[in-house]
Amino acid sequence: MRKMIVRIAALFALAAPVASFAAMDHGSMEGMDMGHGEHKGDVAHEEVVDGVKATFKVMSMKEHMKGMKMDMPMEMKNMKETHHIAVNFQDAKTGKALTEGEVKVKVQNPDKSFQSKDLMGMQGHFGADFDLSKKGKYGVMCKFRLKDGKTRSAKFWYTAK
Repeated sequence: MRKMIVRIAALFALAAPVASFAAMDHGSMEGMDMGHGEHKGDVAHEEVVDGVKATFKVMSMKEHMKGMKMDMPMEMKNMKETHHIAVNFQDAKTGKALTEGEVKVKVQNPDKSFQSKDLMGMQGHFGADFDLSKKGKYGVMCKFRLKDGKTRSAKFWYTAK
């Protein structure tokens, strides 16, 4: 009998947080900035590829965190990634943001080694963090397939000082 009471009490204790979350007013979160604000980095490259305008920004992790209105957490200070590469896509004719698709970036380092990452969609752009800690010229190659299913690519050189 005692075990049964303990089990029932444990069940209620575990169910309480779930019930309080379900009762929460989620509608009040509309319009709330979830911390991934507009990136203020300089435009590193811009081009139109088959009707899509691609705008690339490269910013330090410190600038990236500032753009999200956050301080650099201690664990991020020890990361090997030093820069955030962000790309926005727009319909070249209408200016409409194109936010759905798959984006992959391959970076050629100054020592000719490579880094490749899939960029994640985040609040109107795609982005990922890369190690651009060595001074020199980086080749940035981007392959992307947006909602229309057409595969496109863009390339540019970025110099880290």
